[in-house]
Amino acid sequence: MKCDFLVVGAGVVGLSTAYYLKKREPSRDVLVIDKLPGPGQGNSAKSEGGYRNMFTSETNYLLADTSIDLFHHLEKELGYDVKLNPIGYLWLFTEEKYQGVKHALEALESKGVQLEVLTQAEVAERVPALRTDLSGDEEAELMGLGNVEYGVLGKKCGSLDADALVRAYESEFLKLGGRVQYNTEAKALLVGPQEELGIPGEPFVWQEKEVKGVSTDKGVLEAETTVVACGAWASTLMDPVGLDCLMRPKKRQLFAFKDPKVEPAMKTHGLNHEGVLPLTILPTANILLKSELSEGSIWLGCADWIPREFALEEDPQPEPEYYTNNIYHALVKYFPCFQDIRPTNSWAGLYAINTFDETPVVYRENGFVYTGACSGSGIMKSDALGRITAAACLQEEEAELFGGRRFRVSDLGIHHRRVEPEDFIL
Repeated sequence: MKCDFLVVGAGVVGLSTAYYLKKREPSRDVLVIDKLPGPGQGNSAKSEGGYRNMFTSETNYLLADTSIDLFHHLEKELGYDVKLNPIGYLWLFTEEKYQGVKHALEALESKGVQLEVLTQAEVAERVPALRTDLSGDEEAELMGLGNVEYGVLGKKCGSLDADALVRAYESEFLKLGGRVQYNTEAKALLVGPQEELGIPGEPFVWQEKEVKGVSTDKGVLEAETTVVACGAWASTLMDPVGLDCLMRPKKRQLFAFKDPKVEPAMKTHGLNHEGVLPLTILPTANILLKSELSEGSIWLGCADWIPREFALEEDPQPEPEYYTNNIYHALVKYFPCFQDIRPTNSWAGLYAINTFDETPVVYRENGFVYTGACSGSGIMKSDALGRITAAACLQEEEAELFGGRRFRVSDLGIHHRRVEPEDFIL
């Protein structure tokens, strides 16, 4: 089978890319394949679905801010219910950490990012279930847990249903005549000479080489351009042919709580129109909590770095003891209402982490385009990445992001990469 554009991976970035390719080139054949039985079933739908535009890096800011605008467009103009809830992000800081990000907050405000700085008293008033002062708690002191001295509320931030977002892109893609083929596993990239001589052993060292498609468990698929957009699994296709995906996979876990005892943690005052806990990051341990309005629960995650191994797991599983023997002890110091409460549900997925600058990578080689290494921000940057990847496929220098802002494709590449350092690091 042959097609013009073959996209390997039906996650949010793959389907966003496919949609913009088909929209730009309606007469050309765009095919998306995935080894799983439906869209977004690898990692996209396992996301907590947070989105934010709180980035000092202009690159990160553009990728996220324009994508967020598109999410609102999907709901308001196109009628997709992606459960967009602008409940905000609330970062909690110790005095020391706040002083460390103060200059970054000034940079954010200078570019027009909507945020509000809260004092300890204001945080305590608005989040009554939160314990802001740990003074006198010897155990907390031994654990290195600090007082909540400041809060920073990001306004153009919130959560959405990642699965619904993926399906919205799929629906729009199919409306344009795009094709999807699930239960089809890409086994290898097919590399051959640009000019075939018909001699056994090609391609030889003197021949220019290009990717010509993929071999799958259903047969060979040839394509003019092959796009690898399969997230944490990109290395399984790219490593064997010497292409670099510039990412390493690491497991991330989410725990859900639905218990009357933790309901006080969901209730807040004056932070958002729903009166619920925003996506909230505690001042130590990288613990994140989120009110999941669709089910009246609280989701919790904690991004552990060392000693969490880099590993590609085909079916990553949550570790109950990671919560009960680890996260729990820090969590209850800040939110005592979680005392003796266990998760009602949990799941795990993989981050595809660019360990150099934690910013997505998009680049083109002969007959091949790679998009990935999103480092956990694929959902919130998905629309911009789809547009940029489509532009790379069409060999264009710039992509037009939602709202008309322009982005140079090579800025996310390798040879001419231009990504500013991110100063708002948590």
